[in-house]
Amino acid sequence: MAETDSLPPASSPATVAAPDVARGIGRLFARNDIWCLTEMPLRCGRRADLMGIDAKGHVIIVEIKVSRADLLGDGKWTDYLDYCDRFYWGLSPALDVSPLETEAFLPDRCGLIVADGYDAEILRPAPLRQLAAARRKVEVERLARASLRRLVNLGDEHTLQWGGQGGVQG
Repeated sequence: MAETDSLPPASSPATVAAPDVARGIGRLFARNDIWCLTEMPLRCGRRADLMGIDAKGHVIIVEIKVSRADLLGDGKWTDYLDYCDRFYWGLSPALDVSPLETEAFLPDRCGLIVADGYDAEILRPAPLRQLAAARRKVEVERLARASLRRLVNLGDEHTLQWGGQGGVQG
């Protein structure tokens, strides 16, 4: 038997990595007029896997998990709830979603998306828990500045030296 015979096929859910999940969710969001950035630094020192804004100006954060150990071992995810109007878990298709139904994962507060590298599906919509207007303004401005910095840096690598960590300050 060849070594590759024991490996799952490239399209197998077992091979879905975090960037694949992010791409699938990004496509779902784009079809629904939600635009997001990957790896967005938050003021609390954490980094959201995906952070975006919908057409109504609501801030959305997605925490991506592709392994059970990572999901069950993440004790810091609740820190993200103070920075968004809607929070989603983004999981690979191979990951068991049952832990997310337990009270430890606040199912009444968190939505659930399953995604691969091609698309995504919302299994549980995230409830709207509106940020205070001042907090939303700050987060939207930070997200806009980070987006613009990344766009400028793509066009001119010499600008990478300016703007601080990820181009997000304060």
